[in-house]
Formats: sequence, C-alpha cells, structure tokens
Amino acid sequence: MPQSPATSRRGLLFGTAAVSAGALLTACTSNEPDKQEPATNNAPADDKPGKPVTIGFAGPQADHGWLNAINENAKARAKKYSEVTLEITEGSNDTAAQIGQVQTLINKKVDVLVILPADGKAMTQIGLQAMKAGIPVVNLDRVFASPQAYRCWIGGDNYGMGLNAGDYIGRQLKDKPNAKVIELAGMDNLELTKQRTQGFDDALKNYPNIQKVARQAAEFTVESGQAKMAQLLQAQKQFDALWNHDDDQGVGALRAIAQAGRKDFLMVGGAGAKSAMDAIKADDGVLKATVLYPPTMAASAIDLARALGQGKGVGGMAELEIPASITLYSAVVTKENVDEYLPTGFS
Repeated sequence: MPQSPATSRRGLLFGTAAVSAGALLTACTSNEPDKQEPATNNAPADDKPGKPVTIGFAGPQADHGWLNAINENAKARAKKYSEVTLEITEGSNDTAAQIGQVQTLINKKVDVLVILPADGKAMTQIGLQAMKAGIPVVNLDRVFASPQAYRCWIGGDNYGMGLNAGDYIGRQLKDKPNAKVIELAGMDNLELTKQRTQGFDDALKNYPNIQKVARQAAEFTVESGQAKMAQLLQAQKQFDALWNHDDDQGVGALRAIAQAGRKDFLMVGGAGAKSAMDAIKADDGVLKATVLYPPTMAASAIDLARALGQGKGVGGMAELEIPASITLYSAVVTKENVDEYLPTGFS
C-alpha cells in the first residue's frame, strides 16, 4: 500500500480524482542551481502534441489492487499523448532490484523519471543519482529521504484519510450518546498506518460522545481482513461504526461481517476500490462510505513529467514553476456522490 510522509500534507491541496494535465502543470526549475531545465515560454500545458518526451516509470510490484491501479493509470495517461514514450519497468518490492531497474532507465538517458519507490529511504541514493545526471525525478507517493532526490513529490494524504473518516463517522453519530467505534488498521510497521490512525483519533476528539473501543491491524489482504475482522466481531458484541483502512482487506472484512450476520453498525472503507463504491451505491449493507487515496496520482505524475520534459507552463497558477510538493485530497465517497467517483474506482 502507499506510504507517504508526515510532511506530505505540506504544499498544495488538489481535488482528489479529478486532477488533469491542464490543471496541474507549469514550467520548472531544478533543485540544484547548476542544473538547467528546458527553457519555457510559460505556455500552459495542454493536450496538443509538443516536444517528444521519454518518461521512465518505476514502481513496486503490483501485488495489491491499488498498486496495480497505479501502473494502469500511468500507462493510460501516457497513451493519451502521442509525443510521450513510456519506458515502464516490471516493478519489484525488492529494493536492490528496483534500484537496478532505475539505473537501467538512467543509462537509457530518459528525459524524466517517475518513481514510486518500494522503500523511499532505501531508494534515495538512486533518486539523487538521477537528479545529478540531469534527469528530473517525480517522486510518487512514498517519499525519498532527501528533497534533493526529486524535483517534485506528489502523493496522498494518509493523515487526511483518517481525519476525514473520523469526521464522517463523527457526524453520523453526533447525536448518539455513548457511541462506540472500532478500527481495522493496515500494517502497524508502516508510517502510513500510524498517520491514518492519528488522523482518525484526532477527528474523534471533536466528538466527546464517541469512544474508540477496539483496534486491530491487518495486512492489506483479503485473508487478513477477514481474520482480523472476525476477531473484532467476536470481542465486540456491540458497536456503532467501523473504520477500515483499506478496501482490499475490506473485502475480507465484509465477508466476516456477513458470516456473523451483523448489520447493527456503519462501515467506512479506505482507498477507493470499485467494489467498495459498488457496495456504497447499492446501499444494502453496512458499508456506507470510503475515503479516497487516489491512484489517479500516477496519471498526474505523468502529466508532471511531460511538462518537465517540455518546459511548459501551467494554466491556473501564477508561478513559473511546478510546486515542489503536491498533496492530494482524501475525499469521502458516499451514496450521494458515488457516481462522480465510480470511474476512478480500482479493481
């Protein structure tokens, strides 16, 4: 699953799934003053073919629905532009293997790199190497340890996910005395999980009538979601709401809920899977909302890379450069707005 820094909330906030090439991109300058990026005439980036750009894309292994959607979003966006050539790696969760893949892209002298590192800290040196070689890096979601290793970071807001999930649940239960909530988290060894829990807890502080009575950490898989949810249901005979950090593990959680015959609470998911949105639209079960962590960020990263390679400007912003950091917004998808977000749902 995605991993973004505590500092990822700095910078500009963009609408979550609707970020487009025309709304995102401007001319650019390097982090290092001795590196000169392409000259710009400050013309807005648009869909018209421009200077040919080869973009190298390196991500982790697509062993999760969200990660697969990252790859698909990147490939689909690149195909939109006739002048863009996408050099995409196979993807690996092994840091050494991914470093080798990025090294190959550097040796091919691609114009721009988009990297979603398997491990941001461990991959920092290869980002630095690319930048020193004059290849701008768009760091996607999992952040490098040094801002010198990338020209622009774009990613999701894990703290904001928890905050918005907690606020949604709080508003649903604000008039219920002694309300109880439980949390099905992701992997506790990941910083993103801590951020999501912290945001959730901070939101609940605004609702003194609500108490979090239980929490279990799963592993972002269907099997772990089912097992951990079964344990929570066994231990908690009565509660009013559940926040599940991840829609993939939520598939298993919903199985456990169905097996237990429980319908006495509301559930909020996380990330924005199509299966979750379909369930929200049907409105015939406990799942009432999901908080987005949009994989469309990969499409936006391609837009950023294209602009970097072409030295174009951005419509809608006064600055001559693209931002150093772009944090996407974690929208809450409910029955009322699900049709708007369904096209962004991932399998």
